[in-house]
Amino acid sequence: MPQKGLPTMPSRETVERFIRTVESNDHVRAIEEFYAEDASMQENTAPPRVGRDVLVAHEAAVLARTKVHTHKVTTFLVDGDHVAINWVFEMTGKDGVTRRLDEMALQLWRGDKIVRERFFYDPAALRG
Repeated sequence: MPQKGLPTMPSRETVERFIRTVESNDHVRAIEEFYAEDASMQENTAPPRVGRDVLVAHEAAVLARTKVHTHKVTTFLVDGDHVAINWVFEMTGKDGVTRRLDEMALQLWRGDKIVRERFFYDPAALRG
């Protein structure tokens, strides 16, 4: 149950700042700034990763082996504490192959922090 006086949903401006941070390809900073300490991320039906430190470490590892270009977001929805964002990424691996990932992220926010996020995408897009 939300505590009195604390916001339970993000402002549209906060969500837009989050999106701009990711669009600038500063993915680690986006997690550090916009995710709650106990946040979780889940890829399709895989078990979720839990804890902001775990999320930061995972993202840093991905970025160490992949060059990522984030396309400008054209579709996102804010409905109370739920946010949906359609992300499109181009990722170039050490093998030189660029893969395009078009995913839908569904987020649950607590105030100005993301507490739960689940990504939906075709895993074949990552196999190239």
